[in-house]
Amino acid sequence: MPHTQHMTLLALGLNHRTAPVDIRERVAFAPETVPEALQQLTHCGVVKEAAILSTCNRTEVYCGLDSGDLATVVEWFRNFHHLSAQQVDPYLYTHPDGDAVRHILRVASGLDSLVLGEPQILGQIKQAYGTAQQAGTIGQLLNKLFQHTFSVAKQVRTDTAIGASPVSVAFAAVSLAKQIFSDLSRHTALLIGAGETVELVARHLHENGVGRIIIANRTVERAHTLAQEFGGYAIGLAEIPAHLPEADIVISSTASPLPILGKGAVESAIKARKHRPVLMVDIAVPRDIEPEVAGLDDVYLYTVDDLSEIIQENLQSRQQAAEQAEEIIDSQVCHFMGWLNSLEAVDTIRDFRWSAEQIRDHVLQQCQRHLAAGKDPQLVLEEMARLLTNKLLHAPTAQLNRAGFEGRAELLQAARELYNLKPNDH
Repeated sequence: MPHTQHMTLLALGLNHRTAPVDIRERVAFAPETVPEALQQLTHCGVVKEAAILSTCNRTEVYCGLDSGDLATVVEWFRNFHHLSAQQVDPYLYTHPDGDAVRHILRVASGLDSLVLGEPQILGQIKQAYGTAQQAGTIGQLLNKLFQHTFSVAKQVRTDTAIGASPVSVAFAAVSLAKQIFSDLSRHTALLIGAGETVELVARHLHENGVGRIIIANRTVERAHTLAQEFGGYAIGLAEIPAHLPEADIVISSTASPLPILGKGAVESAIKARKHRPVLMVDIAVPRDIEPEVAGLDDVYLYTVDDLSEIIQENLQSRQQAAEQAEEIIDSQVCHFMGWLNSLEAVDTIRDFRWSAEQIRDHVLQQCQRHLAAGKDPQLVLEEMARLLTNKLLHAPTAQLNRAGFEGRAELLQAARELYNLKPNDH
């Protein structure tokens, strides 16, 4: 039976620690492009399994490789985004095998997030896994890795206080609004988008007693569903210019590849507002608000990266929990790698069992013939036990004799370990 070569695990990507927002924008995969990207990647010759995780803070590719040829994956990544090695390579990290396992466990547990311990990332990983499953690019290796990841992230949440205090990008955006406008009840917030982040922002604003919430989205129905929950008002994206002058706080988080708010629209709104200040928070990657807006008087524009300072203040309580989480993850990396390494033994175990079963069948047939010929069943049983023992021990005994003759003590020691032999007095 031929011995199969087992796969190498690889995590490749960049995140908010390694790359600025303009680079992250350029390598973000729009949701609708992911299935095609996965198909391309698994047809490039070396990648057998793949999943893509793309959020505003990170873009990562998880692969099962037939060989350790990660250069092919890096090249595919560059080509897919039309970038040169100089443009993207300085920001990329590649983690093989155990490092890849540790990386995804840390990411899923919120240890690698802009906000330590934030819970949203786990949902995004589940989504990445689901998309790859539908695309047919998840096999035995990644299936096991993602299932393991989900249970470890759950364990970290349950056993540590990493998610105890509410810090998230959404929470930070609302904290900023509270710092700038002391009494939120006198102000109106315009939220653009209707995803999870916008929902969290709406919840935090509502809990902090904001005066009015307007939610703008490409599909007005989704905006309406969300607005209803928080006593807000829903509009389509085209209606934003008409309502922009009412907004003291604008928080945007859409998946749009192009900016939603340009400098001109904001300038007009500022004039209509008689220069009352407005806080704008752009949580989207790619950005929803043109960077030039920051240059306008009476506009305070913050991006995801600007929020990190506010977030730092909320992190102290999570540091100790993070250390506990790292310990859990260390032991869980060992568990996963143990399973992965055990795959290497599968072929040998299968061949070993097959060989023993061949011997068993041969001895059984012999004994059945003796019984059919009318021999004493007791003698046939004894003969069967003797024959089976001799045949099973013949090959290992011959090899051990040879090893002794050649002075190969390590094989003799391995046999003791393999058969769990204890020194005893015979």
